[in-house]
Amino acid sequence: MRNPVRTALLGAMLLALAGGAAAQVKIGVSISLTGPAASLGLPARDTISMLPKEIGGEKVDYIVLDDASDTTTAVQNTKKLISENHVDAIIGSSITPNTLAMLDVIAAGTTPTISLASSARIIEPVDAKRYWMFKTPQTDAQMASAIAEHASKHGVKTMAFIGQGDALGEAFYEEVAKFAGLHKIKMVASERFARTDPSVTGQILKIMGTNPDAVVVGAAGTPAALPPKALAERGYKGLVYHNHGVGNNDFLRVCGKDCNNTYLPASPVLVASQLPNDHPAKAVALDYIKKFDARYGAGKVAAFGSYAWDAGILLQRAIPIALKSAKPGTPEFRKALRDALETSKDVHVSNGVTNMSPSDHLGLDQRARVMVKIDNGKWVIAP
Repeated sequence: MRNPVRTALLGAMLLALAGGAAAQVKIGVSISLTGPAASLGLPARDTISMLPKEIGGEKVDYIVLDDASDTTTAVQNTKKLISENHVDAIIGSSITPNTLAMLDVIAAGTTPTISLASSARIIEPVDAKRYWMFKTPQTDAQMASAIAEHASKHGVKTMAFIGQGDALGEAFYEEVAKFAGLHKIKMVASERFARTDPSVTGQILKIMGTNPDAVVVGAAGTPAALPPKALAERGYKGLVYHNHGVGNNDFLRVCGKDCNNTYLPASPVLVASQLPNDHPAKAVALDYIKKFDARYGAGKVAAFGSYAWDAGILLQRAIPIALKSAKPGTPEFRKALRDALETSKDVHVSNGVTNMSPSDHLGLDQRARVMVKIDNGKWVIAP
């Protein structure tokens, strides 16, 4: 006959062992898997599934939530990940407005977060609100300066802008206008549209009326195809530049031939095989592409997936450092992890080399950008 006390003790031991085998480090992920920014979030999700399930001898659990390209949902997800899932770090969101909306919750929850969105406003200045926030994509300032440099070399004297009517569009316009001015390029028009707009005809007609030498589109994902398509339909012959938020095959598919001979400052990963052998991102980018292709098929790599890959590289360096001073699931571990991220030095990622500091929570330099031309649905390094 069984001893009930012994049975109860055995059950408790088994539960304890099961608990000990559970994932110790929890990484929350809030990205845009549906809605207008889905083409950004889906490659990131696929990449997250490739990240290591054990780091520094501890198992890692990735909890992935969809923010539906919506700021309110992004905030709700952040609260859930911190308060209910008790994550040690967060990756996300995919877009600037969502990440900016998350800042207050992240600061209150003292949880290190790596954004996959572009705007420098996400991490600058590194004040109390942004103390816990990092990011992996190049800033809008870095990419806008590349556009202005390329435009100036190609004789552009006047430039128009059309962008999303949100934080991404506004931030990118400010940088484009600033660097255009530095290169003596006059901004002659500035228009906005919503991610969900079916047409930008009115805005493009206003831009065409100013006869600019170049048009810059400050938008991300497939909605960014609207302006270049409208420009092509009306026979625009000037230069067209995109924000780096279009670096995926979904954008190429939606824009089609209307994006031929247009330009964008892009992540090195998009043209990794074309990079010189001494480029600091080439080896890591090719390794990422090889692994992504093996899992999902050739030709599907997007810049947005590489940003998640780079977040993973940073965490793989920082987690073992944090584990030396604290246990996962504690405020002390989150703080140690934050500090380890901030001291990332000479970390080669798929988009360049990361050197962070207390005043720089990105750490990429100009080697993280490449001017690219769209040539018959292919990314080609531009002369």
